[in-house]
Amino acid sequence: MPTEPSVHDALGAALRELEATMKAANMWRMDKPEAAAFNSRQPFCIDTMSLPQWLRFVFIARLDALVEQRAPLPASCDVAPAVDAYLIQEGARAQDRMLLQKVIEDIDRLITEN
Repeated sequence: MPTEPSVHDALGAALRELEATMKAANMWRMDKPEAAAFNSRQPFCIDTMSLPQWLRFVFIARLDALVEQRAPLPASCDVAPAVDAYLIQEGARAQDRMLLQKVIEDIDRLITEN
């Protein structure tokens, strides 16, 4: 009888999907922020990096570490509204916006329902 994938396995797969979706939307290739940028106290490091930088170098990196260590996940996650607002503001293609929104909502749900 096949066992259901763990939340860590499902989250790992969703993070790979987010990475692939960001690459397809030309939102992956960028410089790593300066070390000081990671010390931001603002949500999404909005004062020190772009949202795609935060997604790649903070959000994905931190969640990947939790997945690898099978560590407890945050109590909740609600990143989708900020990502959608950013994509609207930046005039992202509707297709890219829809795909990114779906994968981010999946990640939010996986973490929050865990």
